[in-house]
Amino acid sequence: MTSPTSLTPDEVAHLAGLARMSLTDSELARYAGQLDQILHAVDRVGEVAADDVPPMSHPQPLVNVWRKDEVTPGLTAEQVLAGAPAAEDERFRVPRILDGE
Repeated sequence: MTSPTSLTPDEVAHLAGLARMSLTDSELARYAGQLDQILHAVDRVGEVAADDVPPMSHPQPLVNVWRKDEVTPGLTAEQVLAGAPAAEDERFRVPRILDGE
């Protein structure tokens, strides 16, 4: 099934004006043909769509693969600092990078 009407360069000029585009006469003629082909292709998609095919947003079924959000006990300060190269007052000790300013 094809569209009964084709886009004219005047219609493309109107669309270009709405988009605030400046097109030459040759561009208007070229885009009229290209846009007409796009509209015909969209019409053909409508022919293929069947009533027994449900609409979908993705061709494959999507399933949440994340684990459940469950509270679990964390590490103690001693366990965390046990792997640190240096610790002081229950904190990581790092070299000073700024002066006392």
